[in-house]
Amino acid sequence: MSLTGTPFLVTAVALAVIAVLLPLALWSRVRGPAVVRAATRLGMVGFAQFTAIVVVFVAVNNVNGLYDSWDDLLGTSDHVDSAIDLGPDGLGGRRVSDLPKTRQTFTRVDDPAMGPGVRRTVLHGGISGVKAEVYVWLPPQYDDPAHKDREFPVVELLSGFPGSPKSWFVGMRANRQLEPLMRNGTVEPFILVAPRSHLLGRTDTGCANVPGTINADTWLSVDVRKMVTDNFRAADTADGWAVAGFSSGAHCATKLTIAHPDRYRFGVSMSGYNDPAAEPTSLTGQDPELRRVHNPVNMLRAAAVPPRVTLLLTGDGGDGYQQGVALREAAKAPTRVDVQQVYGGHRVSTWVREVPSVFQWLTQQFRAEAAGAGRSPDGTGTVPGAVTPDAGRGHDRGRGSDHGQEPGAGPGSRPGAGMAAGVGEGRATVPGGGTLSVTGRR
Repeated sequence: MSLTGTPFLVTAVALAVIAVLLPLALWSRVRGPAVVRAATRLGMVGFAQFTAIVVVFVAVNNVNGLYDSWDDLLGTSDHVDSAIDLGPDGLGGRRVSDLPKTRQTFTRVDDPAMGPGVRRTVLHGGISGVKAEVYVWLPPQYDDPAHKDREFPVVELLSGFPGSPKSWFVGMRANRQLEPLMRNGTVEPFILVAPRSHLLGRTDTGCANVPGTINADTWLSVDVRKMVTDNFRAADTADGWAVAGFSSGAHCATKLTIAHPDRYRFGVSMSGYNDPAAEPTSLTGQDPELRRVHNPVNMLRAAAVPPRVTLLLTGDGGDGYQQGVALREAAKAPTRVDVQQVYGGHRVSTWVREVPSVFQWLTQQFRAEAAGAGRSPDGTGTVPGAVTPDAGRGHDRGRGSDHGQEPGAGPGSRPGAGMAAGVGEGRATVPGGGTLSVTGRR
């Protein structure tokens, strides 16, 4: 019986009911020595408590998509077929353009909890050696004849650890929140791609390539990316791609964006961390050298050329916000880092409220990138009199970007709009409830 879904939940509830009725019916009828009677009654109480815990766990898991299968729960899942040394670029001496097309078969996901339009495939990573599922959701404009020649921007979505790629559609409700915003033009029609990042049982890969163990970086930034561009009308350049995540997925999003500016232009981290050891099961956090080189702050400081990427880091205090400030201080132009304080704690209920504003922020960055490159946002033509990419994006601001702009500001908003010179602070309403504290320096 599947761990997720209605049948197991119904079974758990039925057992919980039986566990309550059993002692009511048999408590006074237990016979035998005092020790036997005590042990029997204690067993009935323990069974009732156990079934109650199971019901709560199953309900929470179904709502948030934490564990996708029994293998995930028991830590026995392994999605690695091979893990050869692929070198510093993660390609093993090959070029993506030389590889054959990856043709995949997708099936519609018949799960009301995930909402409409989600499709699934199992991808055999031709370079990474990883075999795992990938979920894809297409924007409402994708099948519109008016957009038949359009290549759509993509956001790759990473879950926390432990976690399932389903969590972005179940607990985070990304497709259901974003579809109306895409229809009315508030949010760009992004293709949403959620690949499995929980690949090694009870070990968090840190989205890293570790020869002999895992090529998680290549799985996410090469194999999954190539599969999407080979099977859908998706942008194939970095300025059409973003990666976003929460918790350990946030750490991965930041790291992948910094490491691969040729593959991603934008990254979003919700309640992430810089030090890989912040996740006790992290593969990269357990080795001193891996821990050092996979810290995004160290990656920025060691970069021979600062990557031309834009990052958004959100969180509260030591849960993402301070880490964002540290990354902002390490950034040098053309790297830009926005840091925003969000209250609510390290939980899905906090991140789900951020989804609309985060994607409005991504929309603003994508449109600014398109305008700076002289393209119309929908990719159908050029913008007369367009400025150069750097002029349109403010990359000459020097050390990072501290502009404190709320995610949801309109496409034409200038960085730091509405803030006095020096250090400013304010609050904004986050769609879905809650407040966002924004700090910045001009």
